[in-house]
Amino acid sequence: MASFADFYVNDAFSCSHRAHASVSKITEFLPSFAGLQLETEINALKKVTTEIKKPITCIIGGSKISTKIGIIKNLIPKFDNIIIVGGMANNIISYKGNNIGKSIKEENCDSEIKEIFENSKDHLCEISYPEDVLVGKSINDKPKVKELDNINDDDLILDIGPKTIKKIKDIIKTSKTVLWNGPAGYFENPNFANGSYEIAKTIIKKNKSKSIYSVVGGGDTIAVINQINAIKDFNFVSTAGGAFLEYLEGKELPGIKALK
Repeated sequence: MASFADFYVNDAFSCSHRAHASVSKITEFLPSFAGLQLETEINALKKVTTEIKKPITCIIGGSKISTKIGIIKNLIPKFDNIIIVGGMANNIISYKGNNIGKSIKEENCDSEIKEIFENSKDHLCEISYPEDVLVGKSINDKPKVKELDNINDDDLILDIGPKTIKKIKDIIKTSKTVLWNGPAGYFENPNFANGSYEIAKTIIKKNKSKSIYSVVGGGDTIAVINQINAIKDFNFVSTAGGAFLEYLEGKELPGIKALK
């Protein structure tokens, strides 16, 4: 591969977590450089990992808590607030002794959730999770607001409720940096997209007054902000999936290491 070129430029941050020949080995045979897009991505991610402006908040969602445990553990010592929403939050709601009906939940996560809360106390990081929720009997249902102690066995938790939205908005308003990865609910049904939209709108409002630095990543989160045509209203939107998550976990990416 190297014999065909004079220089090598890696402009694919999204592939940089792969130890592939074209990512991490070719650098041994050619003068090698970071492309402009890769440099922009790294600089943006530094603002939420090493060059932080506090108070800093992470809003993290998605369906599986196990895929985000590493990120949460890595960010707790650096962040002031970690807000857990989406399907992941069901595990915490259940861990705290509440019924979650037939909502999605991962098994065998209690010890890791306990560790998250213990670590957060040691590092003075506030962990927030839903105080109220929107439920339906199916994903196509109409929403009904419920307190955590009022969820029935046949309820599906599909979004965050108004109290939770207000709390998240208040935290964003006092933050100078925000990292958002993962929607707050089943946004594919507009009835359960309000939580995600309100998070987006609150960040956008602060962005317009230049009083926050915002980094957004993850396919579902980008889908949410595309629905309200707001991609350009955030400081940085990452198109990387695995590389984005691994960088936030504090892992050294093979593609970046090779360039160094």
